[in-house]
Amino acid sequence: MLGVFIAVLSGALMSIQGVFNAELTKQSGIWMAAGFVQISAFFVCLAAWFMTGSQSSVSELFSIDKKYMLLGGVMGAFITYTVIKGIEYLGPARNAQLIIISQLIVAYLIEVMGLFGSEKAGFDIKKVIGVLVITSGIVIFTWGH
Repeated sequence: MLGVFIAVLSGALMSIQGVFNAELTKQSGIWMAAGFVQISAFFVCLAAWFMTGSQSSVSELFSIDKKYMLLGGVMGAFITYTVIKGIEYLGPARNAQLIIISQLIVAYLIEVMGLFGSEKAGFDIKKVIGVLVITSGIVIFTWGH
């Protein structure tokens, strides 16, 4: 149940953050807004790291086996950029819908192929049908806009 709560909270925060970032961009420019978002996130993470008394050290980051896993922050900058631009062109709801479809499809492909160290899952036609149902719902939701 905690996982469901965390996932719902994550989705809500992403939607709110996207709107905040889009509005911030109107007054400061997209790369300034995206940079501020990333820097402020860094300081929040740094504070949380110190407050939780984490025993891990920064050097552990650079001793990981798959160095490409360090690209999450780079992706985060482009995620911020693309969410802001998506909201600008499509509005918050339609942008979020397309993000969700994309996340589902890519996450499922990662599972089926066992990419990036994830456990490989078998292909399941029910999951493909689920994505199609969600996509149909989004088409109905946006019908007439």
